[in-house]
Amino acid sequence: MADGGAVLPVIALVGRPNVGKSTLFNRLTRSRDALVADQPGVTRDRQYGFGAHAGRRFIVVDTGGIGQDDEDIDTRALAQTDAALEEADLVLMVVDYRQGLMAGDEAIADRLRRNGQRVLVVVNKSEGQASVSANAEFHALGLGEPWAISAEHGDRVGLLLDHVFADLPEPRAAVRAHRPDAIRLALLGRPNAGKSTLVNRLVGDERMLTQDAPGTTRDAVASEFFFDDKPYVIVDTAGIRRRSKVDDGIEKLSVIKAMQAAEQAQVVVLMLDARAGLSTQDIRLLNLAVERGRAAVIVLNKWDGLSEDERAKLHAKVVERMGAFDYLPLLFVSALHGSGLRDLMDAIQASYAASFAEMSTPQLSRALEDAVAAHAPPAVHGRRIKLRFAHQGGRNPPTIVIHGNQTQRLSAEYKRYLVRRFREHFNLFGTPIQLVFKNSDNPYAGKARGRSR
Repeated sequence: MADGGAVLPVIALVGRPNVGKSTLFNRLTRSRDALVADQPGVTRDRQYGFGAHAGRRFIVVDTGGIGQDDEDIDTRALAQTDAALEEADLVLMVVDYRQGLMAGDEAIADRLRRNGQRVLVVVNKSEGQASVSANAEFHALGLGEPWAISAEHGDRVGLLLDHVFADLPEPRAAVRAHRPDAIRLALLGRPNAGKSTLVNRLVGDERMLTQDAPGTTRDAVASEFFFDDKPYVIVDTAGIRRRSKVDDGIEKLSVIKAMQAAEQAQVVVLMLDARAGLSTQDIRLLNLAVERGRAAVIVLNKWDGLSEDERAKLHAKVVERMGAFDYLPLLFVSALHGSGLRDLMDAIQASYAASFAEMSTPQLSRALEDAVAAHAPPAVHGRRIKLRFAHQGGRNPPTIVIHGNQTQRLSAEYKRYLVRRFREHFNLFGTPIQLVFKNSDNPYAGKARGRSR
């Protein structure tokens, strides 16, 4: 998001197990992040993702199935659902056309009516059916006109989203910097990693409540500061706990706060407790930030409390765990004592510059030519894949448009190779890179290329 914009609206998916919530989640987010299987109860916790429709962005929350059969409304799943509902701007209650109206559907509808939030009933698995016949028995839920869709095939999902955004209230205003030229930072991490202490160190006063207890910060808080006469605004989000440790709905909602903060940020700072290392939950947060194309840096805090041997072992372990995020800067600081802050701010500035880098068409085309010369795409069915030229398609993240023929046949491995070559050539470390491929197998391909030079 270029201007910081507004807080993204949140759409929660609720319903009995196996009605297709995870499939709809994947459809809305264009991902395969949610676990999908043809058996009840496979989604045991909420999934989070970003979606977009007709220029509007939103957050999708896929709740766990409520209960494992029609009579058993599982207490823990209900608590998770209630937590999602508190944060949601809209609830999509998903039901199954093939199974018909079930007692569990009526129990969920009754609970939603008591909550008083806006609800749309979505009749899933209704492919091949007219809306009127598919919706008929679900009017009895008393939640307004149902919407018949097929999440698996995409039938009428676009029409559903048109309706959703026609009536959805404008999203709440985002936290903005007073200065439009400020670099926006989002500070993410698990509780007790030292995020609030870092903010206090950067801001220069005790703006944040700090104590040696996990989860002190319950909501996102924005603070402004200057470093080397450059303005910044930093949003400290509530600490994200490991899901296995989470029972409190407020803590669960902090994932949404983190997603909203990442959406508004230009650089995401993921802070880790050096003694805890890089966890699966930290990687999950990084995935959410990178999914939105955000530049990022990883910070290991409380580094000063470790011996030299412990530091060496931890450094090697974190580098190994970073895996696909090895292009992100890894910094070591002590927020409490202020050591390492210069390196951190330099890395933030470098990641920001990489995210907003400008590259000319001749530069990109030459870099592409060099990459292909060093390692050409393998032939597919005896035909060579030709990559002709490249130009920049956007910033934040850097987007590179590559023109050629049969580009849809490029392997994921070769695309990763191209990303690495562009990253090294233009020093695009600290930011994800998006590649867009365009086929130009037509009589005008040569002319189009000539005009681009």
